[in-house]
Amino acid sequence: MKRVITYGTFDLLHYGHINLLRRAKELGDYLIVALSTDEFNWNEKRKKCYFSFEIRKTLLESIRYVDLVIPEENWEQKKNDVKEYHVDTFVMGDDWQGKFDYLKEFCEVVYLPRTPEISTTKIKSELGKVIQKN
Repeated sequence: MKRVITYGTFDLLHYGHINLLRRAKELGDYLIVALSTDEFNWNEKRKKCYFSFEIRKTLLESIRYVDLVIPEENWEQKKNDVKEYHVDTFVMGDDWQGKFDYLKEFCEVVYLPRTPEISTTKIKSELGKVIQKN
């Protein structure tokens, strides 16, 4: 069985996320999603999520491409996750191109093109503009 892992916040789940998960799953048989915890998002990324970790986890678990959701609690855990879950392929969006090449020592590393017209940042920005108009 070929195992694939990807990482992310997956807040305000949208079709760009689904595209990434679908393409990641196509690279193997079993897809693991490491979901950033609320604490990690705030303490390390300075991001405040709209949905809590538990809600985001439930949403991801309902997607047919996702086999397992685990917490991402720090930047350094990726190497351990690859080893612990016997990962064959590490997948991230191409906005992270080159950042995780150090994992090539342990598994294949693939950077997938993002869905260009959509992002959580864009959604939040556009919603903010709509609210300001009203």
